[in-house]
Amino acid sequence: MDVAITAVAISLAAIVLLAGLMAVGWRNRLKRQQTLSAPADAPEDRGAPVYAAEGQYVVTTTGGDWLDRVTAHGLGNKATATAAVYSHGLLFDRSGDTEVYIARQNLTGVRLERGMAGKFVEKDGLVVVSWTMDSHTFDTGFRTRYAADKPQLLAAISELIEDTDPLTNPTSKEVQ
Repeated sequence: MDVAITAVAISLAAIVLLAGLMAVGWRNRLKRQQTLSAPADAPEDRGAPVYAAEGQYVVTTTGGDWLDRVTAHGLGNKATATAAVYSHGLLFDRSGDTEVYIARQNLTGVRLERGMAGKFVEKDGLVVVSWTMDSHTFDTGFRTRYAADKPQLLAAISELIEDTDPLTNPTSKEVQ
């Protein structure tokens, strides 16, 4: 019986230690990213979207590093969302969290990926939007609820950033 109690105590201590280290890591990441500006607010008068798709806002990471989650301003929080493409930009309307709006002039690319921090799916399962803010580059992942929405969303974003066909002429990275 004493061995079982010791094993449980050691296991609990290890779990508490790991949770504490994760909390310290998250806090340190927030400190490193505190200088990042908050994304711009969406315009009051948005107009009608060119295209909208339901799905999941996966995460925003630093550009080119799909594991470096951006925690500042809630950009690293996963949520059910609607991705709406407007003539002036792209809006991720996240359920239970703040909206993420990317103005048209800040969009730099769109592509399909297999995964990002916290979400890995089938080949080309995520729509990944590349964008800039101040002197930083970011990648934001979105998974459409319905597979039929993915090519339409990709085309609408691509058209917004003046690319003709993202499947044959990707804006920032070759689609595999």
